[in-house]
Amino acid sequence: MKSRERLLKAIRKEKVDRIPVAPWGLGKLDPHSDVARQLITKTDILIEASPGADPFWGEYINSLQVVEEGFFHLSTPAGEFYWRLRRTDITQAIVEYPFKSPADAERFLSLPYRRPSFSLKNFFELRSWIGDEGLVLVGIPNGVCLPASFFSPEDFCLNWALNPSLIRKLTEVGTERVIAMVEELCREGVDAFRIIGGEYVTQQLGPKGVDSLLKPYDIPLIETIHRYGAIAYYHNHGKVKRFLGDLKALGMDALDPLEAPPWGDVELGEAQKMIGDAVCLVGNLDDMEILNKMDEEMVKNIALERIKDIKPRGFILGGTASGIFGERAARNFIALAEMMGN
Repeated sequence: MKSRERLLKAIRKEKVDRIPVAPWGLGKLDPHSDVARQLITKTDILIEASPGADPFWGEYINSLQVVEEGFFHLSTPAGEFYWRLRRTDITQAIVEYPFKSPADAERFLSLPYRRPSFSLKNFFELRSWIGDEGLVLVGIPNGVCLPASFFSPEDFCLNWALNPSLIRKLTEVGTERVIAMVEELCREGVDAFRIIGGEYVTQQLGPKGVDSLLKPYDIPLIETIHRYGAIAYYHNHGKVKRFLGDLKALGMDALDPLEAPPWGDVELGEAQKMIGDAVCLVGNLDDMEILNKMDEEMVKNIALERIKDIKPRGFILGGTASGIFGERAARNFIALAEMMGN
């Protein structure tokens, strides 16, 4: 059974020839290296493609004025706002967010929205390159990513407490824009999506936030994906045990990364009993603390312990989707896939 078929069957909770072992992307590997090629051919790799545009900004992403390196400015009918990005040789981070007050959010909402032109060049190139050796998914945000990433984490939480109607409005607008994008991408041939953003709510706002900001908006997003026959694969970091029932209710096909203690709180056998056969569970091995640090035998023993209480149907053994693992983790992924095949 080829990896793409194995992954699709697992996601659909169908019988597979062995438990899939799925690294999330190539981490920090050189994609043209021998170890990267082995990772692709010997595991059941999941690869994320870009939709080629930002659904929240739309065409205004091309109107941003760069005042200086890392300093962005935009004029709106309701006034001006700006933000700052700081870069180093290693990484980059926002140091001043676009929304510093509710007034900035209102300025953003005053912009007449113009849908962006999406490009699936990256998706089709990756799918051609990977072939049947893995599954390529287009990465998309959910609606709550609009307020959660345009406000600082602190201001996002404070405005949820002090100005919840604004956060709901921004989430509604964000969802409308993402759904419009999804429909266009599905018509162009995308058959699998990976949705991010849930952890902004589960880890920062709690149960009331889930009821108000995930269920009313992510359910129609996932229903749209399913209406076109595509896969809805959901990402939610952190301690999610208490939210498994709520996440199941969103209707996704698969959920990652289901971190185990001490970084998370998910034990696979228990999670499978809680979530039933409705959702394919993905992950449970830490990319950096286990796969990238421990030797092969230790990793194999931990993996066997983790999966001993699960039903093999509807499960994919993976990492924590860090995207930053190195060669040691890659070779451990390969060793796990070989072990599962025996």
